[in-house]
Amino acid sequence: MDLRAELLKSIWYAFTALDVEKSGKVSKSQLKVLSHNLYTVLSIPHDPVALEEHFRDDDDGPVSSQGYMPYLNKYILDKVEEGAFVKENFDELCWTLTAKKNYKPDRNGNSVVSHKDAFKLWCLFNFLSEDKYPLVMVPDEVEYLLKKICTAMNVELNSCELEDYLSQEPQGQGGLTVWQFLDMVNSGRFLRGIEQEAISMAVEEVYQEVIEDVLKQGYLWKKGQLRRNWSERWFMLKPSVLSYYMSEERKEKKGSIALDKHCCVEVLPDKDGKRCMFCVKTSSRTYEMSASDTRQRQEWTLAIQTAIRLQAEGKKSLHKDLKQKRREQREQREQRKAAKEEEMQRLKQLQEEKERKLQELELLKEAQRQAEILLQEEEQRRRQQHEEMQRTLEIQLQEAEQARASMQAEMVLKEAEAERQRKRILELEDMQERLQEALQQEVKARQDEEAVRYAQARLLAEEEEKLKQLMKLKEEQEEYIIKTQREKQVLKLEMENKNKCLEEAQKQLEEVRVNRQRVDQDVMAAQRKLRQASTNVKHWNVQMNRLMHPIGPGDKRTNSSGGVFAGYQPLLSRRDSSLKLKQRVEDKASDPTTENSKENVSNGGNSSVLPSPDADTMATEPTN
Repeated sequence: MDLRAELLKSIWYAFTALDVEKSGKVSKSQLKVLSHNLYTVLSIPHDPVALEEHFRDDDDGPVSSQGYMPYLNKYILDKVEEGAFVKENFDELCWTLTAKKNYKPDRNGNSVVSHKDAFKLWCLFNFLSEDKYPLVMVPDEVEYLLKKICTAMNVELNSCELEDYLSQEPQGQGGLTVWQFLDMVNSGRFLRGIEQEAISMAVEEVYQEVIEDVLKQGYLWKKGQLRRNWSERWFMLKPSVLSYYMSEERKEKKGSIALDKHCCVEVLPDKDGKRCMFCVKTSSRTYEMSASDTRQRQEWTLAIQTAIRLQAEGKKSLHKDLKQKRREQREQREQRKAAKEEEMQRLKQLQEEKERKLQELELLKEAQRQAEILLQEEEQRRRQQHEEMQRTLEIQLQEAEQARASMQAEMVLKEAEAERQRKRILELEDMQERLQEALQQEVKARQDEEAVRYAQARLLAEEEEKLKQLMKLKEEQEEYIIKTQREKQVLKLEMENKNKCLEEAQKQLEEVRVNRQRVDQDVMAAQRKLRQASTNVKHWNVQMNRLMHPIGPGDKRTNSSGGVFAGYQPLLSRRDSSLKLKQRVEDKASDPTTENSKENVSNGGNSSVLPSPDADTMATEPTN
């Protein structure tokens, strides 16, 4: 692919981007601006006179691509010099114009590739696309590009999934457009689970290899010419030169090695503490280098030998040569496929012709067999006819003699028969008259029958009308029955709901009764506690009375001067106190608050009767 064809592909995208109405034509003012920008990025001296003259305003209207090509060839492409401009800037100009209109990444920022990577993929697409417009990339080249990107990331491409995708995707002109290709990459179907940074690095590596013709790059140790010391440098190999820099950013270039067909590369033994050494010999100098391992040394030596081979063959780009070979292989494969299909078609035709001739031969044989059979049958039939004819003639002769004798006898019989026939004719005429009378009677009867049928049809129509009315009444009756059944079901549901409510109320009443019984039991327990407390109080009163009158030393136990009832006074006081305590407990048991608590319990409440403070105090006092 020469430089002109490469430039025309990018310019075609810019031209179609300016064609807003998709009519194949662009306004002259837009073409004027485009031409001015092409002058700038391609480093061509501006020719304002030719520019204004060619794109002056007149009544011709917009310009088509065919109308723009003469000016493009004469004033721009014919003046382009390879190496005088930066092709990446030229591609960026055309990409900016076409991407603004056609490239639509994910608005949520979920695109697999960035805008810069999309530009590089667009450049790779232009390089690998067919030299036909509109530009498309055949499926083989799509698979080749995706495999190189996946190989750069150490990932294996799923070829079956790619074939399924390409078979489902509508392809014009036998391939994918660049926007279909970018949508396929952005879908993440073939690069799922891979970070965007890794994809960006892989795209950059493939872009440098294919577009910038970088055969290999990486760090190597290089031996200096003057000081003879070893320095680590970043090397970048192209078909015509091996350049080396301070670092992989390639900001500071330290030197370059020009390659031609007279150069060679050799493997060196380890020395000076360096291993995996090799050298590049040019006509003027030998450069010694050292790789990190044996595999890297082998890759570098093979890559340099490839560059030297390209120089010897007069080729400037490895991938251009590989693309041309792949295209030739595809053409040969298609030719072989077409030849094979043609051969298969020819064999199929020969086979059909052979089968047709065999069928004709079989038909001829069958016709011959049928003709022989028919001939035999015809001969046999003629013999049989001759024999039958001879037998028939003999029989006819005998019958003729018999007939002559019989005819004489029949003449006599015929005369007698004629007499009988005349009598029969008279009888038939009489019978005809009677039949005519009977026929008239039958006609009259048929007329009467028609009248009866008409009356019967009228009655049937009336009966059908009444049947319709009856069916209508029956339908109304069925609707009324259905309505009555529905009302009955509604009433039944209401009764069931009321029964459920009644059952729930009965359950609540049972619960209230159970609670009331439990409260009554609590009241009885409280009364038992009160009785126990009264008993304890009596006991303690006895003890207190004993302690209130202690017996001192020298005192007598009984006092005779106290009267007869002196000994009974403490006993009476204790009995009075016990009676008062019992009366107090009974009053509290019959207190209205207790009745109220019972009523609350019977109403479904959860309140319980609490004993009075005095009763609690007495109930908790210890007993002896």
